[in-house]
Amino acid sequence: MEPVTLRTERLVLSIPTVDDVDAITAACQDPEVPRWTTVPSPYTRKDGEDFVELVAGWWADGVETVWAIRRDGDLAGMIGLHRITSHPHGGEAEIGYWGTAAHRGQGVVGEAGRAVVDYAFDELKLARLAWRAVVGNVPSARTARGLGFRYEGMLRLGLTSGRGRDDGWIAGLLASDDRTPVDWPVL
Repeated sequence: MEPVTLRTERLVLSIPTVDDVDAITAACQDPEVPRWTTVPSPYTRKDGEDFVELVAGWWADGVETVWAIRRDGDLAGMIGLHRITSHPHGGEAEIGYWGTAAHRGQGVVGEAGRAVVDYAFDELKLARLAWRAVVGNVPSARTARGLGFRYEGMLRLGLTSGRGRDDGWIAGLLASDDRTPVDWPVL
């Protein structure tokens, strides 16, 4: 699949390139990024180079779509659809995202998320999106809730990363859902 650029009122979402490696590497020095994601820690420039190369391969293979979130030309975060699967009755994927420290609390990831959710359902014709996060990642949960995801429960030691295993929250969004935020018992 060819990489697709998505645009919102304030953002441009496009495939990360070698020109982004330094900004990605700098953003991943923020302890909040590896705390809640699977990015390596410590994060090196080589990790950033490898990531950009992996993303290009994922797009080409159609298994993942990852975008750099750009606001006024600056890297504001990353967002993607992971483990994309197809099925005669509609495929599924998992949404994942992180924001840079300078852009947190400004609705940037939520705005990017709306564009990615629209792309998943309208262009990829997926039936379901999943969201997972380490228990306690309240900002990510608030973003997912704002996108219309429905809380589905906790996976005991259900998430793995370089840290080991963590309990994880899981939520889902169906193409047929109206995306109106609903109450979550963990928020």
